[in-house]
Parts: sequence; structure tokens; C-alpha cells
Amino acid sequence: MNPITVFIIDDHYMVIEGIRSLLKDESNVRLLGHGSNAASALSFLAQEQPEVILLDINLPGPSGIDLCKEVKRLYPEIRIIGLSTFNQHSYIDSMLKSGASGYLLKNATAEELLLAISTVQQGGVYLSDEVMQTMKTNDENQLLLTRREKEILALLAGGLTSGEIASRLYLSVLTVETHRKNLLSKFNAKNIAALVHMANQLQLL
Repeated sequence: MNPITVFIIDDHYMVIEGIRSLLKDESNVRLLGHGSNAASALSFLAQEQPEVILLDINLPGPSGIDLCKEVKRLYPEIRIIGLSTFNQHSYIDSMLKSGASGYLLKNATAEELLLAISTVQQGGVYLSDEVMQTMKTNDENQLLLTRREKEILALLAGGLTSGEIASRLYLSVLTVETHRKNLLSKFNAKNIAALVHMANQLQLL
């Protein structure tokens, strides 16, 4: 298996060196380099695209949140993990809405960093335990699900198609599709795999 290619965007040299140190002996990860701001990062990406970007959300000039949007617009296949010292709902939510597939605090261990990189590279969403707790606390009211949404979420997690769910619950396929879209929207999930992963982390399944 080829190593996962990773690029770091952070304006603090000590953070970059810290990440390098955590990953230097990992055979399944290959660091391509680093950028310290939006301009240097976009210049690199025009030449070579990594599979995963570790992106500081507080950059000089355009923020990491704005850069996340731009990178996803130009290179939608790249997976982005937001890095921050801030465990605040507004920052986390903004990064996820900008297209990030994960959010890690800068106190993450090497094990957690590797798990996050692997998870997002495979198409999943990764939020550290502390971040998930923040999201859960703030989103409990936002993520109130109807009885029907809970039923459909459980069946989606079981791998059933919209047609199978419609037959099981005596609903039209259109109704199931509407509930499915509403669930994706509520969780800000890109696909069903991400939806199920986040629902599991929020202990809703």
C-alpha cells in the first residue's frame, strides 16, 4: 500500500516541526512539505496535490477557514483536517461547513493524528473526543431528531437503500429521500458514511 501523502499549512515553525517529529517514523504517511500561508500553499498545490492537508485555521492573511473553501473548490478530492488550539463550536462548525473532513486540537497525540489522517483519506470524518464533546453539547438542540428521522437513520446505518427503507416503513421513496437529505443537512455530512460515523460518535445510534 502506498503511503498517504500529507501537506501541512501552518505559520508556526514549532508546530510544523512537531508534526514532522510525530510522523517521521510512520511508513504509511509521506510528508510532501509545508506552507505558511494561503499564497505559499496554493502555489504548492498548483504543482502537486496531497491526499490530506493539515490546515491551521488561524493563518496570516486569508484564514484557514477561507483557504479550506478555496482548496475544496479547486481540488475537491483533497481531504482537509482543521488544526487549532481552539475547541469552540463556531470554529469547528465553520471548518466543517467549509469542506473540512476533520478537526483536531494541537494537543493531539501521534496515534490520534495518524487515525485522523487515515480516516479522512478513506472518506470518513474525524473529530477528536474533545471536539466531539463540544459539538455534542452545542448541537443537542440543533440535532433533535424526529421519531421518523431516528428510524430512517438506524436503517441507513444498517445499509438499507431508500427503496428498502420505503418498503419497510410503508413510505414513498420520495418521502424517504426527503428525510435522508434532511439528516445529511442536520449533521452537515457529505454522504451516508459520514452521517453514520458522526451519529455513532454522538451516540445517536
